[in-house]
Amino acid sequence: MKQPFRPLIASLLLAGSAFIGAAAHAADKLTVQLDWLPGGDKSFVYAGLKEGFFAAEGLDVTILPGRGSADAITKVATGAADVGFGGISALMMAAAEGGVPVKAVMSLYSKQPDALFTAKGSGIQSLKDAVGKTVATSTFSSSNALWPVILESNGIDPSKVKLLKVDPSTLAPMLAQGRVDATINWVTVAPAVQSVLKQAGKELVVVPWSSYGLDGYGWSAMASDKIIKERPEVLKRYLKALNKALQFALDNPEKSAADLKAVVPEADEAVVAAEFRASVPLLQNEVSKRDGMGAFEPKLLAATWTWVAKSMNFAASKVDPEKLVDRSFLAK
Repeated sequence: MKQPFRPLIASLLLAGSAFIGAAAHAADKLTVQLDWLPGGDKSFVYAGLKEGFFAAEGLDVTILPGRGSADAITKVATGAADVGFGGISALMMAAAEGGVPVKAVMSLYSKQPDALFTAKGSGIQSLKDAVGKTVATSTFSSSNALWPVILESNGIDPSKVKLLKVDPSTLAPMLAQGRVDATINWVTVAPAVQSVLKQAGKELVVVPWSSYGLDGYGWSAMASDKIIKERPEVLKRYLKALNKALQFALDNPEKSAADLKAVVPEADEAVVAAEFRASVPLLQNEVSKRDGMGAFEPKLLAATWTWVAKSMNFAASKVDPEKLVDRSFLAK
């Protein structure tokens, strides 16, 4: 008489076992802090989300927009985010000014992305042409630390260039409206700025600082000391997924752009794809080919610190750049 109940009991036990198993393998939550507003250069992060690369590694990822590298590093340092992105020069500055519980764990740009943007006909075709002009920059941009030293290294007195610090969202409109002569940006956002200038009947001119002697590492993936110490396996899985997402975007820039738009509906998909393609030479070049994607080669890392130290009048001994990176999470 009790036989009919056995399948029911077995089903309940199986369901309970499945529930316990699911709970035991619940995805690890991870907050990712961007250093800027969502843009094409960051489309691979959204590809990681929408294409399931993070989920495949058991990660429940939340992506937060940012307002510059210094802001992103602060958010990671204070625990508002677990991991993030930013210019490594900003991390070096933070370390020199009192230390920060954050490490760079993966190099993304092995060439510097900093550039001067202007409109054709402005009279600015080189850094020297910025003398006597008004240049706008984002308040928290990591490029700000390098601006004076790149000028001085090219024989230009920084005091001869008027610098305005503004919200990043106002840079392109200010340039299009002629309210400033040039802006400081990363080359990755050139397509978006060109789109804004085009509406004003203007053409964008890009003056990359790498053409004027600036070398070293730029944008990097960063992590808090807390997650490095307490959840190293989670960080390892995150970087594994991030690498897969990056490769996916390199192979499929349009699909990656669509993934970003799925999360940020106001994004212009064509511009996003163009921005990512503009970032490829910073990601893949003779440096990354020589040392490997993600690597921090000691000499180039030291050169990066030299630029920062000069720009902030820090003694070279103020910071050991080797202590600001953790290479142990890079794929072997």
